[in-house]
Amino acid sequence: MKKIIYSFMLCLSLVALGSCSDDTTQDTSKVTHFVTFTFNGESVMQIPVGSSFTDPGVVAMEGTEDVTSSVKVDGTVNANAIGIYSIQYSAVNQDGFSSSATRTVAVYNPSVSTDISGAYTVGKGTFRLRAGVTTAYSGFAVTLTQAAPGIFLMSDYLGGYYDQRAGYGSTYALTGYMKLNPDNTVEAITGHVAGWGDDFTAFKDGKYDPTTGTISYTVSYAGMDFTVILTK
Repeated sequence: MKKIIYSFMLCLSLVALGSCSDDTTQDTSKVTHFVTFTFNGESVMQIPVGSSFTDPGVVAMEGTEDVTSSVKVDGTVNANAIGIYSIQYSAVNQDGFSSSATRTVAVYNPSVSTDISGAYTVGKGTFRLRAGVTTAYSGFAVTLTQAAPGIFLMSDYLGGYYDQRAGYGSTYALTGYMKLNPDNTVEAITGHVAGWGDDFTAFKDGKYDPTTGTISYTVSYAGMDFTVILTK
C-alpha cells in the first residue's frame, strides 16, 4: 500500500514533464524570416530633369534565400517633370507576412542653385480667410529643408495655424515639397495633412524675394485660403 501511494505522489510531482506513462510530448517552435531589402545604389536619388532614369532595384532576402524575383515594384519616375517620386518594393514571405522598402527619387532643375532652406518665422500680413472672415496670425516657426537643388521640404504650408497656434501638434501641419523656379517663383509639389488625411486644393502667388529672403504664397485647404508670409 505504501508503495502504491509513493508511486502516485511521484507521478503528480512529474506532471509538468508530461505524464507517468512512457508517452512524451515535445514543444516545437518555428522561426519566421521577414523579407529584407538591400538597395542597389542609393535609397534617395537625385536626377536632373530631362535625363533618363532606370530603377536600379533591390536585392531581397528571406533568411538566407534570395527571393528578389518575387519582389513587387510599384511607382514610376517621370524624368521630364520636376518633382519627388517614390518607388516601393514589397514581398510576402512563406508564412504570409509582408514587408516593404521605399526609394525616393528627386527630379530637379539643375539651373536653380539658390538654397532657400532654413528656419523661418511667420510674418505679419499672414492670415486665414474662412467664409469671409479673416483671422490674422504670426510669430510661428516654419522650416524648409533642401531635398535636391531647387526642391525643399516644407514643414507647414499653413504657417503653424493648426500645428502651433491651435496646439494640435505636427500631424496637423500641411507638409510637403516646394520647388523654386529660375524666376524666383515658388510652387507646391505636394502637400498633405496626416491628421486629417487630406491635401491642399490650390497654391498661387508663390514667390521668393532674394533681397529680403521672404517667401510668400496663398494655399487653399479645406475650403479656406491661407495667405502666408515667411521671413528669416
